[in-house]
Parts: sequence; C-alpha cells; structure tokens
Amino acid sequence: MIEVEIYAPGLRSESNVMQLRNQMDHFPKVRYKVDARHDLVYFEIDKPGDISQMEIHQIFDAIDLQPRFVGQIPEELRTGQTTRLG
Repeated sequence: MIEVEIYAPGLRSESNVMQLRNQMDHFPKVRYKVDARHDLVYFEIDKPGDISQMEIHQIFDAIDLQPRFVGQIPEELRTGQTTRLG
C-alpha cells in the first residue's frame, strides 16, 4: 500500500471539499481522508497504477488548488496514467 499526504492551501472551504469529493469519484479504488482544518488530504492507494502523481495534480487543478506533496513522492506515483479526467 502507498500512503501519500497532500497539503492544499484553501481546501478548508466547504465548497472545495465538495469539489474534491466529486473529483475523487473518478478514482473509486483510492481511499482518502480530508483534514479540512489543516488543508490536508491523506491518500491510501492499494496498487501502483490506481492513480498517478499527474492525476493527483489534475484533481486539485480542477478545483483551483495547488497541491503540495508532504514528504517524498513514492516512485510508483511518478509513472503512468490510469484515467483521464473529463
């Protein structure tokens, strides 16, 4: 399992949290938990290929937030793209 923590300033807005939920519908295999008080999202990814670093950026770009990975980005996220966001 891969665990990733994302800091996204501005996430605490309720509308941004709702938009994030809508974006995450595109990735049903990825579990996530929002800590809106601290503008953080924790991702749990069972298999490499369920989501990529680029797709994580697309999720946050779609709601006009700038994601910042906390810590080192796992190599498994740096490669490949699984789903295109519409």
